[in-house]
Amino acid sequence: MRPVTRQRRALTALLAGLLMMLGLRTTAGAQPERTAPAAAAAAAQVLTWTAGDGITQYVSAPTTAVAGTATIVFENSAATGNTTGMPHTLTFETSDPEYNNDVRLNILANPNDDQGGRHTAEVTLTPGRYFYHCTIPGHGQMQGILVVTGGGGEDTTAPGTTAQVTGTRNAQGEYVGSASVAITATDEAGGSGVDRIEYAIGDTGAWQPYTAPVVVDQVGSHKVRYRALDKAGNVSAEKSAEFTVVAPPTDDTTAPQTSATVSGERNADGAYVDMATVTVSASDTGSGVNTIEYAVGSGSWQPYTMPVMVHQPGTHAVRYRATDKAGNVSAEKSVEFTVVAAPAQDTTPPVTGATVGGTRNSDGAYVGSAKVTVSATDEGGSGVAGVEYSLDGGPYLAYSAPVVVDRAGTHSVAYRADDKAGNTSAALTASFTVVPGGGVPAPNCPEYDERLTVFVGTVDSGVPNRVTDNRCRINELIEDEKEWTSNALFLKHVKTVLDKLVKEGVVDRREYDAVRKAARQSGIGKPGQTDGYRPILDGSAASFAKWEQVGDGSFGLNADGSITSGTAKDGLGMLWFPQRKYGDFSLRLQWRDDAPGTGNANSGVLVRFPWIHDHPEESRPEWAAIKYGHEVQVLDRPDGDMYKTGSVYGFDRVGLAGAGVTQKGTWNDYEIRVVDQHYSVYRNGVLINEFDNTGGQDFSPPRSDDPGTDGRRFTSGYIGLQVHSTTDVISYRDIRIKEL
Repeated sequence: MRPVTRQRRALTALLAGLLMMLGLRTTAGAQPERTAPAAAAAAAQVLTWTAGDGITQYVSAPTTAVAGTATIVFENSAATGNTTGMPHTLTFETSDPEYNNDVRLNILANPNDDQGGRHTAEVTLTPGRYFYHCTIPGHGQMQGILVVTGGGGEDTTAPGTTAQVTGTRNAQGEYVGSASVAITATDEAGGSGVDRIEYAIGDTGAWQPYTAPVVVDQVGSHKVRYRALDKAGNVSAEKSAEFTVVAPPTDDTTAPQTSATVSGERNADGAYVDMATVTVSASDTGSGVNTIEYAVGSGSWQPYTMPVMVHQPGTHAVRYRATDKAGNVSAEKSVEFTVVAAPAQDTTPPVTGATVGGTRNSDGAYVGSAKVTVSATDEGGSGVAGVEYSLDGGPYLAYSAPVVVDRAGTHSVAYRADDKAGNTSAALTASFTVVPGGGVPAPNCPEYDERLTVFVGTVDSGVPNRVTDNRCRINELIEDEKEWTSNALFLKHVKTVLDKLVKEGVVDRREYDAVRKAARQSGIGKPGQTDGYRPILDGSAASFAKWEQVGDGSFGLNADGSITSGTAKDGLGMLWFPQRKYGDFSLRLQWRDDAPGTGNANSGVLVRFPWIHDHPEESRPEWAAIKYGHEVQVLDRPDGDMYKTGSVYGFDRVGLAGAGVTQKGTWNDYEIRVVDQHYSVYRNGVLINEFDNTGGQDFSPPRSDDPGTDGRRFTSGYIGLQVHSTTDVISYRDIRIKEL
């Protein structure tokens, strides 16, 4: 084991590198821009922060200070409670306009640095508030506010406020047409300074930020309340300005025009379901609309400020009227409507069933083909919206006609249905076996590839991967896994295959061109495209025997050369390749999600972990690989763990929204390219994640079982495949690696 001090120094170096990437100063004893030339010039005011093992708060921190020069002391040492060597920072925020931004301070301290974890800096503070925090990821709750007064002690005096109402006034002192309210606030000399002014209209109006004089042009009596807050948090007593606005002299004798509309969801009888919304509008070409009022039924008139929502079942009338600034009142109008309660919600999913038809032999297998007919009925009342099916674990497709399966082998058709209320039935499965009819042998396909679209190498052509006349799929006829001696020879092979498929009517000319374009883009056969890749699992028993299972679980070798998890025993474990370790490399493989039912497999490719058997974690070797290496995740289940396919587990998340869902039951290409500490993850030729390994995890809050960051910057290590359980069934094949 490494000495503790080496571990701490390594961790310090990692975090120092991370802080440098963030543009922060990390040198031991780092100083702000204002640095005293000598200790003799230190200010009499000393402000001390301390830190310990915790990452949620500083052990101690000042809350107030006085304006002027000050000595900042930040100590993170054994004396202040740090027993683990964990670094912390003290950083003053300068980008938030709510706080003072004139002090640039960023100190990184840990017990093992050259200062023993104690650092000082000279600063000049001004009245106001400073926001400070720790910048190390995961320490976001280590923060606080330092209130600085003007030098006479803590600011406990609220600002003073005044308001002035201006505008044209008549002989009675009323404001004609409109009034403007200007509010000012001052804070006493040496105080923290005015932070903001707020105002509110009337006795019940909400407080709003004051940025410009408040103009009131509605005829009537008004009250504008106001107050101010200083940077120390003191709030002035509420004051108000009261005044009356009257309309300018006018010969307007015409009342406003009014109208109303009713909106909402309606049933077949025209009644509104659950709620009706009444929107009232008014216009006036004379003095202008002053107020709009409404009343529900025989209720009293109320000011109209927003659409009126009526929820109560029954027949209703909403009355409305408007008044202009000359005092003319419109004739009362009303709208009538009926509200009914929503019908009981349909929570019952459809009932589904399936029958398998065809000629069967004495073993019960279907000869030549089997036809699966799916049915669905809905007893919840909303009706069946659609039926879907999935063949052999593939993606769900819309069901419109019986599914005919004529390829020899064991098959399963999963099916489910949705109703119009959004309920989905549980997936059911019909399983059966098809054998060749009339003595016809199984198709002799060069490869086995049932992905939905035609891939050439890692390039997706987008052309459906159809079954051809010889019962092989298009993907299986294009031998892109073969070692081609030249690109021209491979392209000639692809053209020959496509020429035949066009003649047979399997593809059209557009699809022909799309596959040829994918073949050219794949670069198969070009120098350097495949040279240098060494197979470490080629499908043979001898190749599989070079791998070792540790922990629980298992992988088994299949007849087609692939390996599948969960074939012998349950549990979490790992199949790893102990023959050699790798530094910079490109690892290529194929994987297929074979989890039963509608679930998704949880697995991953483990890289750059140390030799298992002499490691301190040997009692749980699969956990040692996770803890001291990196896991490139394979998991597309929409719920549960936030790390999906392509994620670097615990360090860099990839979600389903960003990378998209991987098709279940189909083979997918994976390339993991690692150069120095830069990781690139490609799925089916598309880059879905890039990650620079700086050692910082993104679990927030930290997990109790989190493995930590120790050893995460290994520059070489071994390769492994994770197995979770017998229900997380996954298959791998064609694993190749090239050292870079």
